[in-house]
Amino acid sequence: MFSILSGGAGLSAWLSGAATGIGLFAVVGAQSAFILRQGILRKHIIPVVATCAAIDGIFIFASVAGLRTLTQALPWLTTVVLWGGVAFLAWYAWQSARRALAGGGGMHVDDGDSTSRRAVLISAVGFSLINPHFWLDMMVIGGIAENFGNARMAFAAGVFTASCLWLTAQGLGARLLAPLFTKPKTWRILDGTIAVILSILALSLAFRGMH
Repeated sequence: MFSILSGGAGLSAWLSGAATGIGLFAVVGAQSAFILRQGILRKHIIPVVATCAAIDGIFIFASVAGLRTLTQALPWLTTVVLWGGVAFLAWYAWQSARRALAGGGGMHVDDGDSTSRRAVLISAVGFSLINPHFWLDMMVIGGIAENFGNARMAFAAGVFTASCLWLTAQGLGARLLAPLFTKPKTWRILDGTIAVILSILALSLAFRGMH
């Protein structure tokens, strides 16, 4: 890391990457809604954040190294990811809506989505990889990095730093909200909101895929 940032060009590229990363990642999307719920539940939040950060790191550096070229060579890959994302978001929106209608979704000790580490980590991977916005961000990052020449890996390191900070802020910050979620009504509101957000995302992606 320090060798990447050595020199004025490396530090400048890292700062630009960090600023770019915050601009791209600091939005409330499907992944954010998922991490928020797990953080409030205080269920496996550290593995979730670590998994999402690892995936971001791998694909940020891969994008800068040439992932954008791959997606340009295989345009059908973008279509597959888009419709896979629509299906995944629609399914999770339905699950959130069911919890909202049932009430107290986050308070059930037998809620498989919240108590099984395997299920939670699979969902974390899904919200990262089966997400067209993720791939769009990676393509943007790869494209911008080309402007930094030999310092492009420092740019990637800056983007990755921003990703880690944002994921950690979401996961650990959500824990502070846990005392507010001791009532079933509050969980209904949260799950209902998540269902709406994910439904809107799924519909917007489906609309894009049909045009």
